[in-house]
Amino acid sequence: MALEPEVVETLSPMVRRITANNPGVFTGPGTNTYLVGDGNVTVIDPGPAMDTHAQAIADAPGTITQIIVTHTHLDHSPGAQLLQKKLGVPAYGLIAAYPQHQDPTFKAAALLKDQQIIEGKDFRIRVIHTPGHASNHLCFLLEPGGMLFSGDHIMNGSTVVIRPPDGNMSAYIDSLRKLKGYPMTAIAPGHGAVLEDPYSAVDWIIQHRLEREKKILESLRTTGQGTSDSLVEAVYEDVDSSLFPIAKWSLESHLIKLLEDGEISKTGNEYYS
Repeated sequence: MALEPEVVETLSPMVRRITANNPGVFTGPGTNTYLVGDGNVTVIDPGPAMDTHAQAIADAPGTITQIIVTHTHLDHSPGAQLLQKKLGVPAYGLIAAYPQHQDPTFKAAALLKDQQIIEGKDFRIRVIHTPGHASNHLCFLLEPGGMLFSGDHIMNGSTVVIRPPDGNMSAYIDSLRKLKGYPMTAIAPGHGAVLEDPYSAVDWIIQHRLEREKKILESLRTTGQGTSDSLVEAVYEDVDSSLFPIAKWSLESHLIKLLEDGEISKTGNEYYS
């Protein structure tokens, strides 16, 4: 997905996108920042601490009045501080339960709440708490219109890494199911292009995660026991081995969920079905 960096792209009369020039394994083509509103603008996910990206946001047409963040990982929220220095606008979001790998510069003027409505001119944004990828993860639903700004809860071109302890697989799957109760028309992800079939995308991710769980259980039943190192090779055989250290984070989240569900047991570093 070739998204041109630092260029304002119009997605609808109410929504524009600027993709940061930070492509990579975790970020795909780069982090998407969304500008919502015609005139007075709400910025969703100002991205990494990159002066070029902050300047591209500040130079976009309209008057930025506030910033909201889906979560505080380092590719999504540090740009808030840069924009605030330029514009003096408030930022809103949540604080993660665990400080590791979070943005220490993010200061929320107020904490957002599940189902809170953020009012704009000719639009509303509904806050939906979707923990899983991060404990403080939020999705934002544009009303009217139904575009869901999904942050890292749903990405285009890759599945999301769930890294314990702040990442939680049970919460992630529950949050995916929660989204199916909202009138979505499209998903605007934190990375990659817009997903035009939101419910199919959500269903696919849920099924994909449950299939990973099934492979864990099948592997443990076949071998009798396993460690996270041995299981990652069996469960993620479709993934390049260079990515096993990253896949292992999600694997461990699956193992925690299966332990909580009573599907497996653990002694030391060994897991048993």
